[in-house]
Amino acid sequence: MNKTNVKPATGKLGVMVVGLGAVTTTFMTGVLMARKGLAKPVGSMTQYDRIRVGQGADKKYLKYNEIAPIASLDDIVFAAWDVYPANAYESAINAEVLKEKDINPVREELEAIKPMAAAFDHDYAKRLDGDNIMHGATRWQMVENIRRDIRQFKEQNGIDRVVVLWAASTEVYVPVDEKIHYTLAALEEAMKADDREHIAPSMCYAYAALTEGAPFIMGAPNTTVDIPAMWELAEKTGMPIAGKDFKTGQTLVKSGFAPIIGTRCLGLSGWFSTNILGNRDGLVLDEPANFRTKEVSKLSTLESILVPEEQPDLYTDYFHKVRINYYPPRNDNKEGWDNIDIFGWMGYPMQIKINFLCRDSILAAPLCLDLVLLSDLAARAGRYGTQRFLSFFLKSPMHDYTKDEVPVNHLFQQYVMLKNAIREMGGYEADETID
Repeated sequence: MNKTNVKPATGKLGVMVVGLGAVTTTFMTGVLMARKGLAKPVGSMTQYDRIRVGQGADKKYLKYNEIAPIASLDDIVFAAWDVYPANAYESAINAEVLKEKDINPVREELEAIKPMAAAFDHDYAKRLDGDNIMHGATRWQMVENIRRDIRQFKEQNGIDRVVVLWAASTEVYVPVDEKIHYTLAALEEAMKADDREHIAPSMCYAYAALTEGAPFIMGAPNTTVDIPAMWELAEKTGMPIAGKDFKTGQTLVKSGFAPIIGTRCLGLSGWFSTNILGNRDGLVLDEPANFRTKEVSKLSTLESILVPEEQPDLYTDYFHKVRINYYPPRNDNKEGWDNIDIFGWMGYPMQIKINFLCRDSILAAPLCLDLVLLSDLAARAGRYGTQRFLSFFLKSPMHDYTKDEVPVNHLFQQYVMLKNAIREMGGYEADETID
């Protein structure tokens, strides 16, 4: 084994999740069932994927935990914040994602996970009306309350390290404001002034987590940590941040299928994507201001894979439209439908149709696990700031837009970045390049 300076994964890993809805309870139940040997964590890269390390005679294919010290599922302790008071068991039953027979074996453990009062502002998610919130808290009080929650959770459960994961609803779109969001000093000033227009509740969670020495992961398309002020805080605290928006269904297909069109040098006239979704996420996204946040995230994927400037004959002026439709009967089993108009030899048109009947939380749960375990690993490896190698799991990967950096959305290039980072943290050479 090569030399590595990564700290070992000793002690308990606290996983504190914002939002105790369908995604979170599916994630928690799956981890608890898997460690009892009652279910398989299918879809999790950290549990199944093998990466080549070394070359020639030294080549071997190893699982992630055989390369770098990744925390064991047995060491995870869960906690959550939510606007509704239902415990994790009640929430899992209400979500109707998993069958009762797949929840009941870990019922007692789930019942013990009672959500703490959420830092919540109704203006940021008008369709939610829960009362388990920090009533009357200013933005700075929210920060202080969350920091206290993190400290108490660690003390009461003998936790060694914590990762904070946002798996709550999409907030209304907060445009980046250079005066507020570009420096940490300005951000703190706005928080202390209770500037509710520029400071979303999610920013309070991120600020509190980083200040308490916990990596923060943004699983929704919120602006939250995608601002220079948070990058500055992550650097100051030496903590990793990752975001934004779990790449589960349609965008996963898009980031994997668009490279087929580009690699084969076929032209694109238009790509129309629509979703029908009936869970709490669908309800929140039925509000136009919240959908705007999601739309920005979903639209960004294609434009960095099929680039007009690189192939003007093939990708100039293609039409890209994304829609999400709230449809309660479908609940968590969302349907992603794509119509792709392409053209080939001599400009002759063709069509591709993709109909992905997916289960949102079943696809998101392994992403939650991988993002948590890899962010914890990154923290122990001394990696701080935006973790670009986690782009593989995210719809709208964070990047330094102040320096015109273009995010990598190409799934297979993202996979190379992921493998190289694991190799490096395991003390091996990062030996694959992105062409």
